[in-house]
Amino acid sequence: MNHGPVGVAVIGAGMISKQYLDNLTAFPDLNVIAVTDLFPEAARARAEEFGIAEHGAPELALGHPDVDIIVNLTIPAAHVEVATAAVRAGKHVWSEKPFSLDRESGLALLEEADDAGLRLGCAPDTFLGAGLQTARRVIERGDIGVPLTAQTVFQTPGPESVHPNPAFLYQRGAGPLFDMGPYYLTALVQTFGSVRRVAALGSKARATRVIGSGPKAGEEFEVEVPTHVSAMAQFESGASSHSVFSFDSPRVRMGFVEITGTEATLSVPDPNYFDGDLEICRAGQHEWTKIPTTGPANGRGMGVLDMARSIRSGQPHRATGRLAYHVLDTMVSISKSVHAGMQFVDVASSAPPAAPIPVDWAPTEATLEGVPA
Repeated sequence: MNHGPVGVAVIGAGMISKQYLDNLTAFPDLNVIAVTDLFPEAARARAEEFGIAEHGAPELALGHPDVDIIVNLTIPAAHVEVATAAVRAGKHVWSEKPFSLDRESGLALLEEADDAGLRLGCAPDTFLGAGLQTARRVIERGDIGVPLTAQTVFQTPGPESVHPNPAFLYQRGAGPLFDMGPYYLTALVQTFGSVRRVAALGSKARATRVIGSGPKAGEEFEVEVPTHVSAMAQFESGASSHSVFSFDSPRVRMGFVEITGTEATLSVPDPNYFDGDLEICRAGQHEWTKIPTTGPANGRGMGVLDMARSIRSGQPHRATGRLAYHVLDTMVSISKSVHAGMQFVDVASSAPPAAPIPVDWAPTEATLEGVPA
């Protein structure tokens, strides 16, 4: 399309596709043309749910002349394969996290997209929401002084009690580190800059788990990856963090992020969401003070919209493949440290800071009418 909404097609009609399509179909600057999947019946059901006319196998999305952006919602093991196919078909790509499962395939994808003049974007885009964007403004105006350290905690018993098909979340490229780490590490990179080195310990509570709901309830599956990881990171700014990622905790603690500076500590909203409460505790005080959040918080798909608008304007988009690769590089380095017994591992990649989202950035407004591709 030369004017108006940017054409989008989804590959992967699983659980997360509903959250994306709830929003993608509500953004006037996007036109969701097709939903596709290796299982065409799944694509059809999801397309019919949202009134999308075209559905079928992934080849439909890759070859469609009106599709500019492929939204890659496949399982982690397929992210690079699908994204590479999309780039070779001349499409920009937005992928769910993680960007890839290893450095080599991730770098190859970055290089191929750069050579083709195409854009890569990747979840999480939660840092574009009002919660983390407000936190960024609070920090940048100096409310906590110089940022020094951070603590983050994600602890649950694991997703197998509620997810009908959870085995992939315990395979290579998943586990609590690769599944939930991108949210927390992206938020930290946006605060402190690129990670320079990490050290970590990991463990696995049991070798198998049992599906607790859905048609496969009672089935046992193998656990391939550590289900508890405790990681330290040092950033280019000199700041440091400590993070826990766990599927082994009877007690649920999700979204705990505290950033401490020379003048105050800031309690940051859950980085898995786009909104949330901020609180600040200043030096010499014992009580927390709430800070209201401002800006858009429309949910998953904001990064796709930002990419679409940025393509038309010729400006950089924010949730880039290079940022996602740096987070992937950090997680691979954490995994290496776990296997090495908490030795420090350097992180070679870097990610430039993303531009902030304006408070008045409006996802549900049409801004591309008459804007040429």
